[in-house]
Amino acid sequence: MTFDDVRKFALTWPEVEDGSSYGTPALKVRKKMLVRLKEDGDSLVVPDVSIDERAVLVESQPRIFYFTDHYSDYPIVLIRLSRAKRAIVEPYLRRRWRSLASKAARAAFDAGA
Repeated sequence: MTFDDVRKFALTWPEVEDGSSYGTPALKVRKKMLVRLKEDGDSLVVPDVSIDERAVLVESQPRIFYFTDHYSDYPIVLIRLSRAKRAIVEPYLRRRWRSLASKAARAAFDAGA
């Protein structure tokens, strides 16, 4: 999987748009970061993953999920795109999107799904 693959499915959701964050490509919802590509070009920086949930993910699937010391105190997980499939990535982005999208956008999306 690549960031372009992520872009293709995420840009179909209401209020998602291209952007940048820390000099890397990002997707935003209402000007807030949905997800961004890490500087290594292969990892997604995924916010809103609790430290406890992250610990379980890293323990159970360390080839896909990880974090660096920089993120150790933040509710963020890193996902290696080259080892991940859409079925793994999309649920985390969808959950984050739901927390950022307007109530109207969520309702419209849910009505169409």
